[in-house]
Amino acid sequence: MRYLYHLPLSPFSRKIRLVLSEKRLPFELRMEKVWERRPDYLELNPACTVPTLLEDNGLAIPDSGVICEYLEEAYPDISLLGRTLAERVEVRRLVAWFDGKFAEEVSKNLVGEKFMKRLAGRGNPDANALRIGYTALRHHLQYIGWLAETRKWLGGANISLTDFAAAAHLSVIDFAGDVDWSVSPAARDWYARVKSRPCFRGVLADRVPGITPPAHYADLDF
Repeated sequence: MRYLYHLPLSPFSRKIRLVLSEKRLPFELRMEKVWERRPDYLELNPACTVPTLLEDNGLAIPDSGVICEYLEEAYPDISLLGRTLAERVEVRRLVAWFDGKFAEEVSKNLVGEKFMKRLAGRGNPDANALRIGYTALRHHLQYIGWLAETRKWLGGANISLTDFAAAAHLSVIDFAGDVDWSVSPAARDWYARVKSRPCFRGVLADRVPGITPPAHYADLDF
């Protein structure tokens, strides 16, 4: 069996869940509390981060970026990188944008402060970090809206890793009801299309003790 070590509210873990499901690759989830630094997990991933993918042959692949590249090479039948060199460059550029810039400016300040701090027992959210995160989120939603208005999918003509990277980050923030979708109706319509895909069912079913997502979170019609 293929195992994915994850945290339910980790955007990077969610990205891999979406990619595995879109590629129709069966897997079993194993929650990993990385702050506990389990010796057995450190052997799989010395960085002690999630996600880590463990193949049934014993191969351990850490880091969401490395996992995505591995899955594209190992299971190319359903490609999520694009068909031409130019498309692949654009998909990789935007994945780097969401997993780098968006993650640092938005997810770290909102998800990290509101969820991860509490789970790890590291105190209350920093109010200044939250303000920075909410402000940055508005700008990123506008950019996502522009991409959605000028292309069929965020990365181009076909659904790609770009869509799943962006949707993974937004899904965690939306779980807390913190996305003001009125900022960009185009971004909202794009997200509705993504979360309507079968691969999103597991993510939409996620529940975390002490947190109740808004009614629209799992509503495919928004």
